[in-house]
Formats: sequence, structure tokens, C-alpha cells
Amino acid sequence: MAGGVVVLGAVLGLTACSGDEPQGAKPTAPVLQPGKPGESNQTLSPEEAGSARPGTPPNDADVTYVRDMIVHHRQAIQMAVLVPDRGADEQVKGLASRIADAQGPEIEMMDGWLKTHNKPPVPPAGHGDHNAHEGMPGMATPEQMDQLKAAKGAEFDKLFLRLMIAHHQGALAMADTVRTKGTEVRVQEMADDVTATQSAEIRRMQEMLGA
Repeated sequence: MAGGVVVLGAVLGLTACSGDEPQGAKPTAPVLQPGKPGESNQTLSPEEAGSARPGTPPNDADVTYVRDMIVHHRQAIQMAVLVPDRGADEQVKGLASRIADAQGPEIEMMDGWLKTHNKPPVPPAGHGDHNAHEGMPGMATPEQMDQLKAAKGAEFDKLFLRLMIAHHQGALAMADTVRTKGTEVRVQEMADDVTATQSAEIRRMQEMLGA
């Protein structure tokens, strides 16, 4: 993961009480600074880390990932908001609520990332959405979305789970790509979070389907 620094032994530090160290004591844990693509990592002292080079600026892969993931998240929310009125299974309803509650703020965060790096915003959701995500992994087609909107009860639940599993798997593929091609540390963290969260949700949805 390019840019940024990571404190080794952070877990030990978190489990210690604040009274374990004298007030005002300087940190002594070594710091791991990830290298640029093709470079090895470096272990720095806390003093060296304080003067380390700034984070690597985003490249095209980082920007593409953030912009595409905004569109990807928007469709997940569009699918999730259909569940309360059409679904029958309370577990499916709970899952859909968590997806919407998590991905809405993530979209806002990614919008903020684009603004911070002076990148153009993603246009609001509208009629051109399908063209915007054509070829993007995991996205439901307009026909599939129409089928989902027309379904009810157990039929809806099964279709929702199948489409959302595919949607999440597409997000994992996008995260894998940016981890290989991207350089910006915050984007790498986003990709790691997507992988952890959505991998767990895929397993849960597969259990719901009995797969």
C-alpha cells in the first residue's frame, strides 16, 4: 500500500490503559512506511516518521476506482430501498438496511475525496446511469432491475440476494484492481474496507440462499 505510515504494535497500544505510560511520554514503537510501487517498505523511528515524505498523490487508477465505486454504491442503495415494501424475510430486510446505512455515508466520503483532490464530481443519478456503469463488474442490468421491482415476497428475496451477491463480487474485483494499480493510501484503505465488509456480507447472503 503506497504512501502513509503504519505504527507496528498498535494493537498492544490500544489495549494498554492510559495510565501505563508517564504523561507526555514519546511513542517508541517502530513505524512501517510502505514504499512506492516496486519499492520495499521502510522501518522508521517515530522521530523519522514525523519528517517522512508526504503521501503519494492519487493516480488515474485511484480516481477511476472512487468515481466507479460511487456509481456502484448508488445502485446497491437503489436495490436495498426496494426491500422493505417488497421483501418477506426479516433477515433480508435487516441486511438491506445495513447496506443502505453503510454505503450512503461512504458515497459522501468518496465525494469528499474527489473534492479534496480537485477531481470532477460524479454526476447525479439519472437516465445516463446505465451508460456510466456499462462494463462495470457486478452491476445489475436495467432488465434485472425491472425484474426486481416487479417481484414480491420470497421470489423478491431470492432475486435480491442473487443480484446483491453478484454486485458485491463486482466490488471485490474493483478493489483488487485498485490495490494493484493504485497508489494513494486513502484509496487503498477504502478498497481494504470494501473487501472485508462485502466479503462477510457475501457469505451471509449465500447462507440465506442455502448456497
